[in-house]
Amino acid sequence: ATFTPAMKRFDYRPKADPYCQARYTFCPTGSAIPVMKEEDVIEVYRLQAPVWEFKYGDLLGHLKIMHDAVGFKSSLTGKNYTMEWYELFQLGNCTFPHLRPDMDAPFWCNQGAACFYEGIDDAHWKENGTLVLVTTISGAMFNEMAKWVKYDNETGIYYETWTVQASPNKQSIVWFDSYECSKFILRTYQKLADLGAIFKKIQTNYTSIILFSGEPIYLGNETSIFGPLGNKTLAAAVRDFYYPFKPHRTVREFFVDLLKIIDRVILNHQFYLFYNLEYWFLPMKFPYLKIIYEEVPLPIGNKTSFGV
Repeated sequence: ATFTPAMKRFDYRPKADPYCQARYTFCPTGSAIPVMKEEDVIEVYRLQAPVWEFKYGDLLGHLKIMHDAVGFKSSLTGKNYTMEWYELFQLGNCTFPHLRPDMDAPFWCNQGAACFYEGIDDAHWKENGTLVLVTTISGAMFNEMAKWVKYDNETGIYYETWTVQASPNKQSIVWFDSYECSKFILRTYQKLADLGAIFKKIQTNYTSIILFSGEPIYLGNETSIFGPLGNKTLAAAVRDFYYPFKPHRTVREFFVDLLKIIDRVILNHQFYLFYNLEYWFLPMKFPYLKIIYEEVPLPIGNKTSFGV
């Protein structure tokens, strides 16, 4: 199979399986995106804070593992809104599957979706992160963006934690691109720029979690690997790979499995990636994994008829 590192678009979003359970309810205060008056002037804010800041404070901020969102403030109504895109069933479920005793194939709970709600939690974003004005748009532009969000959310449905590339160089081949919170924010900014938004000149950095690998090898999809005519040896290898990544009940269990993971990924250079509903084998190479926090500049727009 040839490489198409972008996430596939789907015709519609399937219903989540009841087996998938969220520890924290997805989008608990979510609401529909309101229709703004066309002449409204709306401030757009870049929001960024450490992942799980509500639970661990700045802990993940030290590792530069950040979550991104975008804020809006209407000058006609004075109301604030937050919009973000994240996992329906938490990060672990999007990164690794469940191995269910009643099923041969690994079972994924890896949907991600947009969440829009009234209010901006200033303290959450400011304390260990960022809350900064990036552009100002008209109500008409906001309404166009809202239509695009609906399309984007119905067709881009699976969360992907990893970026996979050939080397740490800036010019490296990217085998697979991630699809997570920051990518949604970048797409939103680009859409606003396409509608005519002029962004301020400020530095904007984002987190990427990168795996380093030689050329990936296509293995097949769920049916071709785990179906009745599937490759039993390969099916066992894939299940076996994911086994140590399960949630752990004890510290001892965690360390035993961590050693298995190091042995598999670093000493034996093996990783199995699930991407666009297909499995790939990654021949891992040094430095194996890296968390980077690097600049992705704000977009430069094509001026169109939506003036502010």
